[in-house]
This record gives sequence, C-alpha cells and structure tokens, in this order.
Amino acid sequence: MNSAPLIPPAPSPELSREQFCELLRGQLSLALRENNLEQAKSLLLPVQAVDIAEVIGELPEAQQALAFRLLPKDLAIRVYEHLDIDLQQALLREFRSHEIQDILDKMSPDDRARLFDELPAKVVAELLPQLSPQEREATALLLGYAPNTAGRIMTPEYISLRENLTAAEALERVRLLARETETIYYLYVTDQERHLTGTLSLRELVMADPAQRLEEVMSREVVFVSTHTDQEEVAQVIQRYDLLAVPVVDAERRLVGIVTVDDVLDIVEQEATEDIYSLGGLQSGEDDYFDLSFWQAARKRVVWLLILLLTNTFTSTIIAGQEEVLSQVIALAAFIPLLVDSGGNVGSQSSTVVIRGLSTAAVRLKDGLGVLAREAVVGAMLGIMLSLITIGWAYALHRDLLVAVIVGLSLFGISVLSSVSGAGLPFLFRSFGLDPALMAAPFITTIVDVLGVLIYFYVARLILGI
Repeated sequence: MNSAPLIPPAPSPELSREQFCELLRGQLSLALRENNLEQAKSLLLPVQAVDIAEVIGELPEAQQALAFRLLPKDLAIRVYEHLDIDLQQALLREFRSHEIQDILDKMSPDDRARLFDELPAKVVAELLPQLSPQEREATALLLGYAPNTAGRIMTPEYISLRENLTAAEALERVRLLARETETIYYLYVTDQERHLTGTLSLRELVMADPAQRLEEVMSREVVFVSTHTDQEEVAQVIQRYDLLAVPVVDAERRLVGIVTVDDVLDIVEQEATEDIYSLGGLQSGEDDYFDLSFWQAARKRVVWLLILLLTNTFTSTIIAGQEEVLSQVIALAAFIPLLVDSGGNVGSQSSTVVIRGLSTAAVRLKDGLGVLAREAVVGAMLGIMLSLITIGWAYALHRDLLVAVIVGLSLFGISVLSSVSGAGLPFLFRSFGLDPALMAAPFITTIVDVLGVLIYFYVARLILGI
C-alpha cells in the first residue's frame, strides 16, 4: 500500500493558501481511497480548521463524512462551523443521534442559529430537544428575533461584569469564564438590573489597581446596537468605531449579546454580493449562484431582462416614428448605437459611484442636490470632450458638417442628462426606503437609451428645420 507523502501543515511563502489546500485535498483523497485512515488523520491534524473545512468541502461526496469523522471532537466542532450550509446539512443526515448532539451542543449559538435558519422546520423541531437546556434556550432566543437583525446574528457568549466589582474580582471572573466566551478582549459592565453602563478592555482591567471598582475605570461612552438593528448597520458601526465586537441591548438597554467582527465580515460579503447582483440586473438570494440548477439560474436573470426588453420597446417605437428625419438624412441612423451606448455608459458610471456612496454612508439623502449638481458639471465636461472627438469622427466618415454637429450636440446633451439621471435615480429609490442597488445599471442604461434617442431626434429636427 502506498503511503501519502506528508505536506507542510500550513501555507508557506513558496505555497499559496489555494495551492496548499489543493495539495492537501489530493493527498487526503488518495489516503482515503487507499483506506489509510491513520495517514489521512495525520494530514488533517496540523491544519487550521478553516482550511480543513475548505478541503473537506472539495472532496468527493463519498469521502466527506469519512474525513470529518477522523477529526477529534474539539477540532471537528470548529471545522463544522466553517463548512458550507449544504455540507453541514448533508453531514447531519450521515451522523448518528449522539454525534449530532455532540456537535450541535458545542457550536457557537449564532452559528447554530444560522444553521437552523436553513433547515426545514420539521428537522429543527427534532434537533432542538437534543440540545442541553442551556443551549436550547440560547438558540431559541436568537431564533426569536427577526432575520438579518443584530438579535439574530449575535452570540450570548460574552463576559459581563457588575460595576461594583473590584478589578481583582473582575479579573478572577474573567479567568473562570474565558473558556466559555467567544471573545475576552472587550468586557461589558452592567448594573444590578443588567443595564449596560460601560465597557472595559482586558488591557485596561489588567493595568487597573486591584482595589479599584470597575465603575471608576470603565468607559461610559458606550457604542451599542439594539436587537432590531439591521445587520448591515451593525457592520457599519463596527467598521466606523474600529471595534472587535459591539454589544447588543434590548428595548430597556439590558445587555443580551454581542456581535463579533468575524460575523460582520460574513455580513459585509453577503451584502456586497447582493449589491453586485442587483447592479448586474440579477435577483439576489441566499444561495450561491454557481450552486443553482440551470433553471434556477435562468429564473434569477430573466425578470430584469423581461423588464429591460419591455422598456427597450419604447426606443424602437421612437425610432420608428422618426422616418421623416431619417429619410432626409439617412446618415443619422448610423450614429444611434454610438449615442445610446455612450449615454448608457455615462449613466452607469454615475449610478455606480452614487450607489456605492449611499451603501457606505459616504453620501446621504441630504447631500442629494449637491451630488446632482456635481454630476451635472462632470457630465458637461465629459460631454464636451466626447463631443469634440465625435464631431471629428462623424465628419471624417460622412463629410457632412451638419450631421457631425447634430451628433456632437446630441452627445453633449445625452452626457449631461445621463450623468444626472444615473446619480438621481438611486437617491429617489433611497428616499422611498428601497435599496438603491435595485436601480441597477442595466435599468439606468435602458432609461437613458430612451431619453437619448428623444434628444437626438429633437436636436436633428431643430437644426434641420423639420
């Protein structure tokens, strides 16, 4: 029997993380095919949990459960939390009852709640009774909050300290609870009724006089969110104040949990994916696009395309109604694609920067008029530059100065209108409480196409005297 060669336990300067995981997957798969379980286990043990999760996810389905079962319990739980939801569910179907209980009971409450969100209600009803009373209560608490809120993504595993404790007493409590909490770098101070009154870093606690009470050394300027705060806003708070975790309070400002930066990174990725899908004219969703069936992928894309197809019929109708102009100067028809495409590109650029600005709070609704004025000036400058080039190009093609001037003036007007429209429509959507990313670039392009054709033929009629 061949023995799989050992590989480095982590990526190195000569080996990227992607190359390392690919090499590990190949060696692990080979060891499992040869039924060399000891070798397979020795390959996995020195590796980080997140890398093991990626490697197991890329194994053939028949080997995934086998590889996972080789892991020691503590490592298996950490790896399980990093697996894709689909693989987590598949492994649950493979496990025996006591294996399920061991894994679910040791998972972080927020990761467990995220898994239960994806499972059928019937399966969740069967799994909940298998949890210990304490973990069952923690999970039920999180599932009781609305999806995509701070309450749903928080963890109740944190350290809270009463403000009347001395620094020495607080430090002893931290030692006792450190293993059971997700982070100890931030400590949260409460009064007798569990109201959040202050925060304290572990460094500040260690450096404090042992006899000092926490209320004397804690910071009372507390940054917190409520249980119903949207998860995207939670991410913005953590980013704005450079926090490792932010406390979550209920309606009476009682401390109920914390949201950590690792959860926020997942949220940022999820929200960015949704915005990018919307900007591309796709319906966003929880599933990875590349995991969808052909029918599901087509269904996600067809809605916007049907809307765009319908709106594009207006462009065709406008052109069809301008036969009188086109019959007199047939050369005008050759420049329609140039004008509408240029306008669409200008509008898409403006909408992209404004949508991103609204998403990151770099601009707000009150800045709308200022942004529109700025984009109008930028659009005019772009129009002048593009028009001068286009006039020269149009004249070189047709040796008709009148046609060249019509095309140039039209492009100037279209550039200004496109820039203002692209910047204004996201503000309009936000004012109605809608996601500005829904004002997708393809939709803006189509609107600009219609308006651009109208401008083009209006300028042509005006100059030609038709």
